[in-house]
Amino acid sequence: MRGDTRRDNKTKGERETMHALDSIDALLFSLAGAFCSPFAVFVQIQGCAICLLLAFGWVLASYVRNREIKQMKDLMRDGNSFAFLCHDINELEHSKQVKLPRVTVVMPLKGFGEHNLHNWRSQVTSLYGGPLEFLFVVESTEDPAYHAVSRLIYDFKDDVDAKIVVAGLSKTCSQKIHNQLVGVEKMHKDTKYVLFLDDDVRLHPGTIGALTAEMQKNPEIFIQTGYPLDLPSGSLGSYCIYEYHMPCSMGFATGGRTFFLWGGCMMMHADDFRLDRYGVVSGLRDGGYSDDMTLAAIAGAHKRLITSPPVAVFPHPLASDLNFGRYWNYLRKQTFVLESYTTNVNWIMNRALFSTHCYLSWGFVAPFVMAIVHIAAALRIYVKGYSVETNIISGGLLLVSCLAICTAIELLSMWNLTRIEVQLCNLLSPEAPRLSLATYNWVLVFIAMVVDNFLYPLSAFRSHFSQSINWSGIRYHLKNGKISKIERSKDMGPKFTDLGGKHLYGKKGAPTKMSFLSSLARSLAQWWQPKKHDA
Repeated sequence: MRGDTRRDNKTKGERETMHALDSIDALLFSLAGAFCSPFAVFVQIQGCAICLLLAFGWVLASYVRNREIKQMKDLMRDGNSFAFLCHDINELEHSKQVKLPRVTVVMPLKGFGEHNLHNWRSQVTSLYGGPLEFLFVVESTEDPAYHAVSRLIYDFKDDVDAKIVVAGLSKTCSQKIHNQLVGVEKMHKDTKYVLFLDDDVRLHPGTIGALTAEMQKNPEIFIQTGYPLDLPSGSLGSYCIYEYHMPCSMGFATGGRTFFLWGGCMMMHADDFRLDRYGVVSGLRDGGYSDDMTLAAIAGAHKRLITSPPVAVFPHPLASDLNFGRYWNYLRKQTFVLESYTTNVNWIMNRALFSTHCYLSWGFVAPFVMAIVHIAAALRIYVKGYSVETNIISGGLLLVSCLAICTAIELLSMWNLTRIEVQLCNLLSPEAPRLSLATYNWVLVFIAMVVDNFLYPLSAFRSHFSQSINWSGIRYHLKNGKISKIERSKDMGPKFTDLGGKHLYGKKGAPTKMSFLSSLARSLAQWWQPKKHDA
């Protein structure tokens, strides 16, 4: 009797399991049919179009970068061994080098990490032939960067004009902008051009000379800029950051005029700051959160020229311990800049960029979700032998095939641009360790494409409704597009920066173990807290 009971229970359990699987299969086939509707087909074709559009943009960017490589190689074959410094070797003559204008490099610092010392050495060992000074600007002497830079300056005291500037705390703008403005106040009275660099930028020996030559060639240039080439450390978070930057990189690979601006590298006329032309100082100082977005808005409002020379691409090694939580914090800061604005026109443009980016991001992700359903439905039919309308399955698999082909083309184009930029960086820094594509994991790149585009709208909406952000232990609150309140506390923020993994405070500790989900949960909890703003 007991054996019969056990068999009956087992049979009953199997029937319930089969019934549950049948229900799941029915739902799966229903979704597969829905995803073959005209609207769903449009969404999937749109996803393919987005992939091809990105691929085409990267092809154009590759052409510009590759043209510079060919020109440099031709010059080397013609006997110019210093083509990485200057296209015309006659420009390196002493009589011309002594006439070069004075340049001041201003570097706002925050924290100290594994790549900083290498980056700073690449900056101070520039082969620019004119007068050159470096101003490392820190918030206080308690910043770990202060002691690290002090040692660096001591090592180069006889060869480099460099000094540390203590800026103090910002009160009306972001700490980075405050450091930049204090650096500008301290620059040499004869400085003609000022170059703002992030401390994670790895310069080439001829970068400053190339930027200066373009400024002299065309005095109408308002700002010259460049863009980083991310070197992922192997974690998914680092690949998400690489994938986030790659679509933006095509806007900087124009070889000339651009509407994009990266705050990590900006060369400007020093007199624009001395005279506050176009309101550059007041626009940054009075509530400015993002240096590049603010200056780009000023350039647009006054029809000023922004350019990006083809040699302005910089290796950007990401922290070896860059986890997913730190990637999420970085993404939050990137989406938050769209909440800052200087004019009503700037606000409209930011809203348009916000809406377009969110739409395209989820428009990119949705076809992959549908493709999973189509593939799962086809596999269940093959395994179980169900009789379902063949048009639905064949139509779904056709859409999946189209998406796979377009994705492969997109990845190939991204790989090609990365390959060319790696080659260009190797040519521009012949003394540096060789960069290689061998370290890139293209399976992780694909996963990062889907993950990053899925999370971008979530981060953007989070930034829009919160109107506050924690940046390196400082919480900024916005009101009407400008900073209205600044809160500081070592306990309220991370101990490490997001990309470089830099220690923000005096004592070094173990990297934070907070997971992405924990970080996201904490962000959501802060989202629903009552907002406090100054009157």
